[in-house]
Formats: sequence, C-alpha cells, structure tokens
Amino acid sequence: MHIKSIDAIEILDSRGVPSIHTSVVLNSGHKGEAMVPSGASTGKKEAFELRDNDERFDGKGTKKAIENIKSLIQPALLGKPIEEQKELDQIMINLDGTRQKKKIGANSILSVSLACTRAAANAMNLPLYDYIRILFNSKSDKGSTLSMPKPMLNIFNGGAHSNNRIDIQEFMIMPVGAANFFDAIRYGVEVFHKLGKILNDKGYETTVGDEGGFAPNLSSNNEAIEIILSAIEQCGYIPGQDIYLALDVASSEFYSDGIYLLQSENKKFNNDEMINYFSDWVSKYPIISIEDPLDENDWDGWKKITSELGKK
Repeated sequence: MHIKSIDAIEILDSRGVPSIHTSVVLNSGHKGEAMVPSGASTGKKEAFELRDNDERFDGKGTKKAIENIKSLIQPALLGKPIEEQKELDQIMINLDGTRQKKKIGANSILSVSLACTRAAANAMNLPLYDYIRILFNSKSDKGSTLSMPKPMLNIFNGGAHSNNRIDIQEFMIMPVGAANFFDAIRYGVEVFHKLGKILNDKGYETTVGDEGGFAPNLSSNNEAIEIILSAIEQCGYIPGQDIYLALDVASSEFYSDGIYLLQSENKKFNNDEMINYFSDWVSKYPIISIEDPLDENDWDGWKKITSELGKK
C-alpha cells in the first residue's frame, strides 16, 4: 500500500490556538488523520512550530505550515509505501534540513508523520498502539512486552498553566497500585473530585487552569501537595503505595541570572538550594517523577540533581 494523497486544514486546539489537522489517504482507500498539540511553556531548543506571524490569530495562524504540507511534503511522499515509517520520517527530516525543523515546521512534519502511522494501522486493522509496537520490534534486537503505561493525571495547575501564585506548573498523581488501566483512571477521577470538594470546603476557588487541573491561590507549593495527599487518603488510597505524586516544575519559567525565584514563598535559590528543596520534598512526600526541576541551560545543576535524585 502506498500514499495516494495528503491534505491539511487549520483547526483550533483546546486553548483556541490554531493547529493542524492532516489526512493521509492510501491507494487502498484507507485513511489516517492526526492533529498536533502545542505546549504552553516550551524550551528554546524544542522542535520549532511554524506560525504565520501576521494579523490573523495574533500571528499564530498555521497557513504557512499547511502550505508546506501540500506543496513540499505531499510531492515528496506520494507513492511511498506506508509501512516504511522510518523512511517517510527521514524524507521529511531531510526535506527540512534544519536541526529544529525551522524550514517546514515541526508541526507540519509531526502531523503528517502521525497521520501516516494511523493510516498504516487502519489499513492493517490494528489499534495504533499495537502498530507502533510492531514498528518498534522491527527495529529492535529484542521483542517488547506490550503493556499500557501508567497514567500521569494533572490535577493541580500553577505556573504558566494558571493565573494563581503557585510556581510549579503541574502537580500530578500516578495510580501505580491499580490492577489495570481502567482502575488507574478511576482512582484518578475519584481523587480529582475529592480534591475539588476539599478546596471548596476550605473556601478556595475550584475553577480549573490551562490544562484542566484546579488552580486556586494557595499559600505555598507545599500546601498544594498536602491537599492532594489529603484527597488521596480521603478516597481510601495509600500515598506511596496506591498512588504516587509527579511534578512538572517548568523551572525555566521562574529562572533568571542564576537565580530561581519562588514567588509564592518569596524565596530565591541558587541551583544547589533548588536541588536541596526538591531533595527534601522527595524525602518527605511520595514523589516518583520530577520533570524540569531546573532551567534548561543549568547544566551543572542537572548533573548534581541527577546524581542526587536520579535513582529515587
């Protein structure tokens, strides 16, 4: 089976920001569709989202990226076998030729790549995850054991995902003790609703932030964790056994000139002090994952925190 046509249109994502919806049609008649996400906080070296930078949508339109799909990517991929995912991706990477995908746009490339993967999975009458496992095994020396990942459920928002005083961007729960994926989601939903009730009883706002978690103005980052732990316990679960905590700190958002400024607590830290801050948390709370605890360019700090907390 090979690629017969590729098309794309401009859509709006969950934040009302333009994104891309791409469709890939095969000669067999099978079709794959994909939409690409966009983060609220992004690193300087992440793959580049191509935007129009004109008067539409405050410059965030995607007409240029869509035109690149139609005029550059489509001619390069027409007639190519859909099963050769790595070859299709490499053609697009070569077509762009830049490290961060700044010519064609990572949003263009990603939407086409994922639409191709979905088209192939549909053609083989397989769920997407199963087809990806097949692709992985075909390039791996060892077969993988198929398993569903443990969900990371974002239930409390701060930082760039809210308008509150909390510095840390995401407080998440991971129901690692659940017997199956359904129960893991159920644990998370129960804790989320219990958290809302606790916040309401304490007189806090229960509106949600940019990514769906509650976003009240608490007194400190620690209070956010304490309330989440209370919600877990009131649901009858054991923190550190049934459910663990996970953080996406996004510390680059509050880092400047070698200093980490936690505005919610009016504290300034260098990287050693920031590492000690999280080390204390890991000792005190059942935290199993921390994303971006330090600035993206704080290389000395990253070596230290990996040595200190990596095995924990």
